[in-house]
Order: sequence, then C-alpha cells, then structure tokens
Amino acid sequence: MAKTRAGIPIQRGLFECALAMLLSYTIARPFEDLRLGRSGRHRAAVRYNIVMSQSASAIVRSPAEIVQNSPVSQAPNGICYARSGEITIADNDLERMIAAVPVPVASSLSRKAYYFVPLTVSQGDETVIADRYDVGLSDNAVCHRNLNLGDAQCVFISTRLMEDKFSVAFEFYINVGHALVERAGVSQNFADLAWQQVESGVRGETSLDAWDARKFATAHGPDAEKYKNEYLAASFADAISIYLLSLYLDVDYYDLRERDYPLLAPAPMAERLRKIAEIFPPNPGFEFNIYYRRRS
Repeated sequence: MAKTRAGIPIQRGLFECALAMLLSYTIARPFEDLRLGRSGRHRAAVRYNIVMSQSASAIVRSPAEIVQNSPVSQAPNGICYARSGEITIADNDLERMIAAVPVPVASSLSRKAYYFVPLTVSQGDETVIADRYDVGLSDNAVCHRNLNLGDAQCVFISTRLMEDKFSVAFEFYINVGHALVERAGVSQNFADLAWQQVESGVRGETSLDAWDARKFATAHGPDAEKYKNEYLAASFADAISIYLLSLYLDVDYYDLRERDYPLLAPAPMAERLRKIAEIFPPNPGFEFNIYYRRRS
C-alpha cells in the first residue's frame, strides 16, 4: 500500500453542533465550488508533517502490544476506540469525531476497534506502530492498516502523517464507510439514485474507484454488470464518508478533488448526501443541512 490516496475510498497505503453543507457555484472559475460547513469559513488546505525532526528515534511496538497496553473506550454510539503514543488531536475532538457516526452505521462496526496512533509503519511483511512522529519512519508509514487480532479487527490510523483533524477524520470515515458496505451492502434507494445520475450523464465522480468502475460499467462490455456493482459499492461508501465528514467539520467540498478524475458536480453530490441523510439521520447534537449560494 502506498501512503497516499488517488481516490477517496481506496486503501493504498495514503470530515460541532449545528453543522451544515454549503454549496457555492463560482462564475469566475471553470468548475463549480461546493462548500460544506456551518459558517462558510474557508478551511486551510490539508497539511502534512514533513519537516518535524526528532533527536532520537521513535520506539516501535507490535500492533498486539498496542492493543494490550491501550485502554479502549466505547462511544455512546457503540464504537470502540483508543489512542496511543504522541498524537496531537485533542481528546474532545477525537470524541466528537467518533460520536458523529450515526448509530445505525456504528452498529455495523461490531467486533472492530480503532486505534489512533502517531505512525503505522510497514516493514516488509510486518506492521509496527511508532510512539511518535519520526522522519526516518515516515517514508514507510501508511495512512491506516486493518489487522485481524484474535476474533476482532483492529484498525490503526496514523495521525501524524495527516496533522490536521480534517485529514484524520476523513481517513476514519473512509474506513467506516467501507466497513458498512462490506457488512450491509448498498442501499437500493441510493443505488437507484446514483445509477439514474450516471444514465443522465452527470459530470465527475467521488473517487478514483467509482470513476474507473463507472467507465467500465457504461462500456457495455461482458463484465458491465460486475463493474456496475463495484461502482455502486464505491459511490455509496464515498457518500457515507463525505456525509460523516460534513457532520463533524466545516469542509470545502473542492478540497476533496484529486488529479486523476474530475470531482462529482455539486448538485448531484447534494442529491446523494440528502439520500444518505434520509437513510442514516444524524445523531442528537449533529445536524445536516444544504444551502445554495452563488458567488459573483
């Protein structure tokens, strides 16, 4: 696995109260600009910690040691999580990040625990966890790694590759979205909407996986139905991830763009997110709204 993502949903080794989604369309630029958040404040771009240095090497431990020595908390929605080592995200931010996941989504994460650690490092066939950020280890660090330990799955999320809470939260929500799809499948209501959009020729997609699968699904080849199912699974997981992100943070939708594919246009994205909100209503203390605004 690489430590960066070419698309929202794929693991290639690379979102407090009344939260809303603000969609804004820019005339002066050739693309439509979608903003998610309560107040329309612009969030700084994603930052990566590449300049910090340490005078001594970080201590690395096996995942099993981290699990054994890290007290696990259970959020009101049922999600189990723990923190280990020198991570910079505040306790209250982490708690709210977890709490944003609606209960019906969280119920699909049974026998799963999330460990927020400084660095998850790939060393050949083995994975180790660093107790703090280390420049020497960062080149082999991955954004997250899912490991089966005993009868549970433990997800180790690197928080010091992605220093801001936007990136850490999105990494967590991406994993949640995929876990839900793997265990519960794709909502038929969402599938009908997404495929109707495809047939109407909407511009862009929400991830490289969705973009590639859509191309093959609409090519009328012998495997078109297989790729259609892959597309619906990817786009459903994407929409869940972005929806959860918008419940937690102010987000500029255009920050989710990638070089490898055009981002889904704001209007169809809003339709998908409304459908997700119908299926998985926000927990108490969280709100989801959509506002349209045209900037001149």
